[in-house]
Amino acid sequence: MQKLNDFLAENKVPEGRYWGSVTEKSRRNFEIGTEKMPFEIIYAIAQIKKAAAEANFLLCPDKMTDEKAKLIARVCDEIISGKHDLEFPLPVWQTGSGTQTNMNLNEVIAARGNEIVGKKLLHPNDDVNMSQSSNDVFPTAMHIAAYTQINTGLVPALSDLTNTLLRLEKENSDVIKCGRTHMQDAVPMLFSQEISGWRAALENSRDMIIKSSEALNNLAIGGTAVGTGLNAPKGFSDTVCKILSDITGAKYKPAANLFHAVSCDDTLLFAHSAVKTLAVSLIKIANDIRLLSSGPHCGIGEIRIPQNEPGSSIMPGKVNPTQCEALIMVAGRVIANDAAVSFAAGGGILQLNTLRPLLAYSFLQSVRLLKDSLVSFRINCCEGIEANRDKMSEYAEKSLMSATALTPVLGYERVAEIVKIAEEQGKTLKETCILCGDLNAAEFDRLISPDKMAK
Repeated sequence: MQKLNDFLAENKVPEGRYWGSVTEKSRRNFEIGTEKMPFEIIYAIAQIKKAAAEANFLLCPDKMTDEKAKLIARVCDEIISGKHDLEFPLPVWQTGSGTQTNMNLNEVIAARGNEIVGKKLLHPNDDVNMSQSSNDVFPTAMHIAAYTQINTGLVPALSDLTNTLLRLEKENSDVIKCGRTHMQDAVPMLFSQEISGWRAALENSRDMIIKSSEALNNLAIGGTAVGTGLNAPKGFSDTVCKILSDITGAKYKPAANLFHAVSCDDTLLFAHSAVKTLAVSLIKIANDIRLLSSGPHCGIGEIRIPQNEPGSSIMPGKVNPTQCEALIMVAGRVIANDAAVSFAAGGGILQLNTLRPLLAYSFLQSVRLLKDSLVSFRINCCEGIEANRDKMSEYAEKSLMSATALTPVLGYERVAEIVKIAEEQGKTLKETCILCGDLNAAEFDRLISPDKMAK
């Protein structure tokens, strides 16, 4: 163990570790759960530290020398590459401002930098944290992490699934099937039309998610402790945002009101609401697919899904819609996370929100789980969906709801009587119309055309 001092007391840190006294105290004082601070946040803070060092060198080179700035940037690149993942042991359940994680980064960057140059050049607070506060660094990291994961992970996965559904749509543009409302027979439709409803839900969600994520480009950096920018040089916020934009390829800018950015998280709440909307849409799609594939011999059985793994430990040959079930569970987790995000976003009291680690963890888990499940659902389920055309045709012919097309000619009441008779006698709609003398075969065929009704 190595002995380190802070303003509170001497502290022992494990040998070989780059973290310092503040991190070690937090590690010991918050032994709560197994949930660690997401690496998306760690890497985002490293990007901020790198940008801040360069900005400080440009704005106050008498304090941040070129040597220090380049050294900080070098270590930050190592962190972003995942080289020092073991140096970030702190749990989500810590100080609500994320101060201890910010200091974890400060300590690791300083210690590793000093190791590289072989001298004590960097100080965690005076150099690595120069012109910053945890109160503006952590919300900035939350925005960067959320924006990045949405636009480089979730949105592409969503687009890939949308394209798969578009292919299925085209392949099934001529397949007539029975529509269903209230889980009962309804009028005929095309299978491609049913798929198009799924696709449109995904496209709507994607548009909402992209739109809501745009506000995440507004960053709190430069507000320091309460939004006034105390201890930050003039132009620091603009300079850091420009450098971050160069580093990441995104277009970041300072928040219009830094007091709001430091104390409130309504932009993250808004973005997660769009993410939750996607989760709800996915429940509908997954339920539709597992219902249409049910059976396959004693259920609806209108579609076939890939047989990925045995579905039962006792029933040989059973295969289940497991990808649908996994996706629905993920959606449930996202909906639950939305409650956590809503609660945490309400943690802004006076000049600071002190529930941010909970918000960050919940938000990023939602995005990560949805991205992974969308990829899995597409590859292991949707890409292998096949229409059981014979079964769809059989159901479409058996359904009596095509009688809806007869109402303009025979009237609602008479058609209802015909349907009732057909049900009671087990006859087709055509047989019943001819038997009752309402229509002859040619007249019926002219009025009842499932293909025309669907289109």
